[in-house]
Amino acid sequence: MGTTANRLKGSFRDPSGFVFFQNGTLFRSVSRLYQKDYDHLVQSGLYNKLVEGELLIPHREVHSSEKKDDEYKIIQPEIVPFISYPYEWCFSQLKDAALTILRIQKQALDSDMTLKDASAYNIQYFKGKPILIDTLSFETYKENQPWIAYRQFCQHFLAPLALIARRDARLSQLMRIYIDGIPLDLASRLLPKTSWFNTGLLSHLHLHAKAQKRYESKTPGVKTSKVTKQSLTPLIDHLESAIAGIQWEPAGTEWADYYEGTNYTQNTMNHKKRLVEAYLDECKPETVWDLGANTGLFSRIASSKGIQTIAFDVDPAAVEKNYRQMRENKETTMLPLCLDLTNPSPALGWANEERLSVLNRGPADMAFALALIHHLAISNNLPLSHIADFFSRLCRYLIIEFVEKDDSQVQRLLRTRKDIFNEYTQKDFEVAFQDRFSIIKSEKISDMQRTLYLMKSLDTQ
Repeated sequence: MGTTANRLKGSFRDPSGFVFFQNGTLFRSVSRLYQKDYDHLVQSGLYNKLVEGELLIPHREVHSSEKKDDEYKIIQPEIVPFISYPYEWCFSQLKDAALTILRIQKQALDSDMTLKDASAYNIQYFKGKPILIDTLSFETYKENQPWIAYRQFCQHFLAPLALIARRDARLSQLMRIYIDGIPLDLASRLLPKTSWFNTGLLSHLHLHAKAQKRYESKTPGVKTSKVTKQSLTPLIDHLESAIAGIQWEPAGTEWADYYEGTNYTQNTMNHKKRLVEAYLDECKPETVWDLGANTGLFSRIASSKGIQTIAFDVDPAAVEKNYRQMRENKETTMLPLCLDLTNPSPALGWANEERLSVLNRGPADMAFALALIHHLAISNNLPLSHIADFFSRLCRYLIIEFVEKDDSQVQRLLRTRKDIFNEYTQKDFEVAFQDRFSIIKSEKISDMQRTLYLMKSLDTQ
């Protein structure tokens, strides 16, 4: 069972073990090198404590005659429905993930263990909450040992949070470039001078960046100062305070307040909601990707039915508002994420296989493309045939809204540019999509120049 034949491409960095698939089931191999640490994790009660606190993904041990000599255990973790990455999270998702890491580190120290890494990629959103998915991230604490994951934590969490809050939310996309964490010296240069007056950012980011530079040029073999276990707890407390103190309010973007300026009447909106619900009931999907979800109004129609729903939007402020509402309502079947459909998350990392592209994490059973087609076709000059082809690779069923050129929202887009979109008609739309989809049904939305379609990908016929 421990064969590496189906080993996950991104599971290679830790000699303690690796993740693999066997007959469609996910397992984690635990190396004999990790035996003492694994036993300590379980026997100390830390594993049970973290699982009961919904901080660590639960697993069960699997007995197998195929286990190799260098394998200590085979465990089967509970499946996370959708793997997301930190460059797809909004501000509060990244902040909640950071605080989760620190809570885990505190409890680990109480059990004479420590996190040996603090990678944001080890956190996933599961049933609405951030949770650690890497069971092998722990090691037995050694006296006078500093927190080895301290720099990684600052690069993966503190630096991007500070840049979002103190500079611009779009700087979160630096995490797509620096997948091992934003370099602290770069973050220090990008942050405003006023950030030096914040004690948390001063000590854990600015001075930390300077210290890194000093140690890079330090003579090999020179000993660094020891850190006692008693001094680690105040360090974690101070980091926790620094993270908690970083605030960002989602405001000032067009899409975060979209529904306040839309051209829908209440009657129109209710009709559209009923159609979406009826199409959902007809197809009964297990997963829905809402493309251009905004603050999740229609995503919640799907998630309220127990459907695993990913609510994608390009605007970090809209995603932030959606996530805050999800968290307040304790919703467990929806995940808001940042995604630019014109430049979606690519395959990244070693050999372009370490982090999966959006396409490689699909297809979804169903996708929503509501009030979206005109933005792609007119704002981004995307031919309808290209859009149809891309959507057919994302989903099996599609609920898509065609917005006619006379619609006030389309006219608003055309005010600042020449109308070169002669092929943007309902007939051209249907012809383009019928190359990739069969149209199951369509209905004009009340009092609007818009039509809602239910389609099925021809690849699933």
